[in-house]
Amino acid sequence: MNRFKHLLIILLVVTLTSCGISSEGYRNVSSEEAKQLIDNKEVVVLDVRTPEEYQEGHIPNAILLPLQELENKLNDLDKEETYIVVCRSGNRSTQASEILINNKFTNINNMTGGMNNWSYEIEN
Repeated sequence: MNRFKHLLIILLVVTLTSCGISSEGYRNVSSEEAKQLIDNKEVVVLDVRTPEEYQEGHIPNAILLPLQELENKLNDLDKEETYIVVCRSGNRSTQASEILINNKFTNINNMTGGMNNWSYEIEN
């Protein structure tokens, strides 16, 4: 019986990982997947970089919410909304995604590689 439980847990972890869902509860998406979500669905793009980085170029209609301000602005965000979280390289967006999940947000997509991997249209 114990072996069965262990096998079941391993299969669950492998399945979740292969689907792009991290063990933290958010979904890691590539820039290509993020672009498809933006084009095909109502999503909010949260850019957690600094204002200076944002001004250099950002995804059209992205909302600037620097990581250091995120926890103070959680009440301004709709927990039912679907979000794509983006930064420069993927590190800050991972931190932001964890903060959002820990605060009961449920539809979080972390764009891996950040703006470094974004090859589509940007606004300045």
